[in-house]
This record gives sequence, structure tokens and C-alpha cells, in this order.
Amino acid sequence: MAAVEDLLVYALKTASRLGASYAEARFESHLGEALILRNGVVDVSARTVSRGVGVRVLYNRALGFSSTGNLTRRGVSAAVKRAVELAKASSRLLSKGVSMSDETMEKARVTVRPRVRHENVSTEDKVELLKIADGAITKAAEERGVKAVARMFELSLGHVEKHVMNTDGADVYLDKPLSALNCIFTVFGEGRYLQRFVNLGESRGWEAVERWRLDEAMGEEAAAVSEAVKKAVEPPRGKMDVVLGSEIIGLVCHESAGHPGEADRMLGREAAQAGETYITRGHLGSRIGSEVVTIVDDPTLPGSFGYYLYDDEGVKASERVLIERGIIKELLHNRETAPEFGVKSNASSRANNYNREPIVRMANTYMKPGDHSLEELIEGVKEGVYVKSFMEWNIDDKRWNQRYVGVEAYLIRDGELGPMVFQPVIELTTQALYSAIDALGKDLRFYAGYCGKGDPMQGIPVWLGGPSARLRNITLGRVTAQ
Repeated sequence: MAAVEDLLVYALKTASRLGASYAEARFESHLGEALILRNGVVDVSARTVSRGVGVRVLYNRALGFSSTGNLTRRGVSAAVKRAVELAKASSRLLSKGVSMSDETMEKARVTVRPRVRHENVSTEDKVELLKIADGAITKAAEERGVKAVARMFELSLGHVEKHVMNTDGADVYLDKPLSALNCIFTVFGEGRYLQRFVNLGESRGWEAVERWRLDEAMGEEAAAVSEAVKKAVEPPRGKMDVVLGSEIIGLVCHESAGHPGEADRMLGREAAQAGETYITRGHLGSRIGSEVVTIVDDPTLPGSFGYYLYDDEGVKASERVLIERGIIKELLHNRETAPEFGVKSNASSRANNYNREPIVRMANTYMKPGDHSLEELIEGVKEGVYVKSFMEWNIDDKRWNQRYVGVEAYLIRDGELGPMVFQPVIELTTQALYSAIDALGKDLRFYAGYCGKGDPMQGIPVWLGGPSARLRNITLGRVTAQ
């Protein structure tokens, strides 16, 4: 640790000596293990190591960024010089310069200690766990007279160490484990198919994987998908009430509240990479949904996949309220975007590795739960559909028009679940979706993902979450051909 701290201090002093009005230095170490199982056979077993220092400077109101994997004074000095040279060159082209918001900086050490370290579990045991889960999928399908024709598991286990210092006084350190699982399987039978995606992730050690109970979870998922392939009837069409499961609500929050709420996107800085946003400055404080809809982004949730207490600019994190009781309230800001709106940073600056510049990012985006049970939500529907999970989704460049295709879904008649329905389609605008919600469940759940943004692309760990939600009088469609 001392050697790394010395390098970071040296980077800041060098940047100041070269004329930078502000500088930050960030050390990151990523140790990773990946296991990929395809159709019951190990396809990849790999370990990765990535360590280095990223340096960002402000010179004459222009930002410059550079990085190095050479953890010596010579390597760091060269990175600082490149960052300053880039900032100097940029400053000659800028019509309007960059300013950084004034923030209270702290010194802090945040360590998440795993109960079971990844390295304490043998590779053989990890592979066996995946094979058992894979067998649960094939067994569930076969028992229902269909086949799980394609299956892939990707188990990612990592350890992240990050240390950020800047010339404004920040000195924050994070040490945490990461456990993630992505599973994709396709079930075929009766001349049709369905595909299921399962994504789990936490900032915990092997104990998280144990708690997921993958054999049971994958067996249940495969059983539901197989039943849908075998028995599901065509869904109804037209206006009706719909209950959406927490998985879909979590994705909705991420895609149509989180992404459009990124301040750099509103300023047009992501238009060529990650798209635009329906939110303008004039929309802040305006209604987008019903009063039961409150959506937040909170990096501080213990154990969450997007967990951190200080961002990559050294700002202390807290819950950010994007939509409050149906009103657009807050954007996601870093120290660069905040002055553009006359506000403070809300600690939304993240990079996925030492060689990437920190940009405005989500962490754990979710809808606040209500006080209804799932049964109560369904009981309030005379004729409609309950869509528990999705197979496919699409959203436009501005995050306004969106479409979801269900995979596990059921007809609702007189407040009770009926037969499964095959691939119901929900297609509507963001405002129509949020406005149609009249009641929320108390069954808050989270799902993991790697959110992509930036150029070069940065995939970063996040949680998406929410409760089950009841929507009134929306249009339901169906997939016309497969």
C-alpha cells in the first residue's frame, strides 16, 4: 500500500509542477477468475490480472487523461506528462472550458471482507457446481417433454482494489470481492422455443454463490420456461391491466430512468456512443409517472454489485433520487457536469479500470417498493396478464419508446392466475408506463448486470431492481411469428 500511495502522491506533485490546476491519480488492481461451461463442458478456465494508475488533470480549463501499467516513478511521470500535454492541446480548441465543482473531500478506507475467499474453493468444486446447475436445467426440460438445446454458464469471480487521491484533498481506498453469474439457456419443443437469461452478482465472496443455490434456482427457471414452451396459449390483445415482475421493473428503471438521468447524456456528450435522453433541463420538476413511482440510484447498498461509498473523484456517495412520487427530481452528476446545472456532484463518477477515464455512471438503480403482496396486486385485476420475466427488450435512442417480450407469463381472470401465455408483448412510452402504475408490491428484488457506456466501452457492475407493479389499461400485444 505504501508504495502505491507514494506513486499517487508523486503523480499529483508532478502534475502541479507542470502547471495543472487540478489533478487526480487512481490506482486500480483487478484480479479475476472466469469459468465458462457450454452444454455441460468446460469451455474456458482463465485468470486475469490488471494493475495500473490512471491520471487526470485540469489545465487551462481543459481535461487530459492518461494511464500506465508501469508502476514506477518513471511510468507514472510519463503518464502525467501525457495527460498534461493532452489537456494543453485541448485547451487551444475549446470555446468553453471545464470547471470542477467544489466538494468536501475526505480520507477513508472501505474494505469488504468475504466470508469465503474465492481462492479457498478449488476449481474442481466450482466446475462441479456449474455442472450440477446445468444438469438441473436439462432434467427440468426433459421431465416436461422438451429439450434444453443450448446452455451456457459464465462464472466470474474477482477482487477489486482501488485508491483515489486528488489535489483537493481526497484520499479514499476501496477493497472488495465480486461474484457474478450469467446463464443463458434455450428450450425447444412443440415447434417453438424460448430463451432465458439469468444474471446474478454481488460485492461478496464465494458465500454469495453458495446462497444463490444454483441447482434449485436453475431447475425452477428451466421448469417454468419448459412449461411455457409446452403449454402456453396465445396471449390476449388490446387494452387491459398488467402486472409486471420485479425483473422487468428493474430493467425499466435502469433503461428509462437511470440512463436518461445521466447529466453528461443530457449535455450531448454520449450521443455518439450511448445515445441521448428524453429529459431536458425544462423537464426537471415535471411529472413523468404516478405518485407511487419513486426511483433511486444508491451505491451504498451493502453487498450490492455496484457498491461503493466514494466515487472515482473522491466524493462521498449517498442515495440519488431520480424520480420522486412521479416527478423527475435529480440527475446523476460528477464534478464536471454539476457546475453546468448549478448543483453539487452526487458521486456518480466511475471508471471500470485504471486505463479508463471516470464518467457519469449508475450504480444500483431501483424502484422503491410498495405495501402490497403479489397476490393482492393480482387480485385487483379482473382480466389481464402477469408477466414475471422477459426474454427480449428494446428501447430507442432517447429512452422513450420501449418494448418487452415476456417469457414466463400467466393469464389473470377474476383476480386469479390462469394458464401460461406465450410471449406477451408490452410496447409503450416511458411516460405511459410510469403513469399506468397504480400499486407496487413489497417484493423488492435485485438483478445484476454490466452496464455499457463510453468510448472505449466501459462495462461496469450494477444492480437493477424493483418490486412487482400493477399497470392499468395498457396495450398488450403478441409476437406474430417465430
